[in-house]
Amino acid sequence: MQRHSAQPFPEWVPPEVQRYLEHTEGGYSIRQLARGLKCHPSTVLRQIRRVENRRDDPLIDCVLCDLAAVCFNGQGTSKHQGIADAALLNAAALEILARLCQSGAVLAVAEGMEKAVVVKEGETALDKLVVEQELAGHLALLGWISCTRTGRLRRYHITPMGRSVCNRLMAERENKARANLEQGFGETQSKFCHGRGKRAKERRTRYGLGETPLDMLARLQDKSGEPFLPRELVEAGKRLREDFELAQVGDHLAQSRAYFAASDRCGAIAPPKQSAASVAAKQRATQALEVLGSGLNDIALRCCCHLEGLEAAERQLGWSARSGKIVLRIALAQLRTFYDEMDESHGGARSNQMIG
Repeated sequence: MQRHSAQPFPEWVPPEVQRYLEHTEGGYSIRQLARGLKCHPSTVLRQIRRVENRRDDPLIDCVLCDLAAVCFNGQGTSKHQGIADAALLNAAALEILARLCQSGAVLAVAEGMEKAVVVKEGETALDKLVVEQELAGHLALLGWISCTRTGRLRRYHITPMGRSVCNRLMAERENKARANLEQGFGETQSKFCHGRGKRAKERRTRYGLGETPLDMLARLQDKSGEPFLPRELVEAGKRLREDFELAQVGDHLAQSRAYFAASDRCGAIAPPKQSAASVAAKQRATQALEVLGSGLNDIALRCCCHLEGLEAAERQLGWSARSGKIVLRIALAQLRTFYDEMDESHGGARSNQMIG
């Protein structure tokens, strides 16, 4: 007796996995599946055998059991409903794949533990990334990671397919950020003009970038194996962005206070009064950009403050390809010297502290 699927498969499930579950859980014969796909039954048989051989991996076996329970037995679980959309799965997997692209990074899964962890040789405990085993199982099922050591502590490395997927997702996110930066609210007008008979696409929540251009450059290594951007240069770039953000927040707060206080003076808006912290942050950011000078301050402002990608910055500035990272490293080295001298003048204490 055949059992039909109670719920449709999530859109991220590979076709061969769908054929496997339809055969093993749905009760469809191989000839029926081949007739629906208009192919030879041996093609479907090879797909089913490939998926069956992969069930030796506990992560893949657990995901297949959960998919069977959700799609055929009607036992819906929240963990699959949360990532039923391929876009949500890609957003959750991007940070993990980016970590695994680093040299020496592995995803470790211990027997009996509910969480997996991405670790790297020489990292501290604070730099480890905790991952849900369900999400790790989805990456393994898609072929983006593979198990290289079995046992009580299994280790997974990123596959060539996973690296290409990571590069594609990174490029899509950078292009989207660049489009929002260049066009502003121009794209939002199309959201209100839907064609007749077409359902409006649901708007997703927008999140901040998981990694800055400095974090991506920090993963690169030179010929000697040393990091392309040392931690000190990355911290200097982040201090410039911190001052930039503090100055902007101070300006917005001052304008809001002046606007709402204008009602008592019949609409006469007084000059906004900024806080001492925002004024100091603006002075530090202005001094740092003046020290860098023309050219260096352009790439530092775009990549550190506006979080613009290197390719987009090189295109806007008219530079040759792969020259932006060299100029950015020179700018960060001068920024580090500037902040070191500023800290020495303040008695060794860091001068730009967050509000509160």
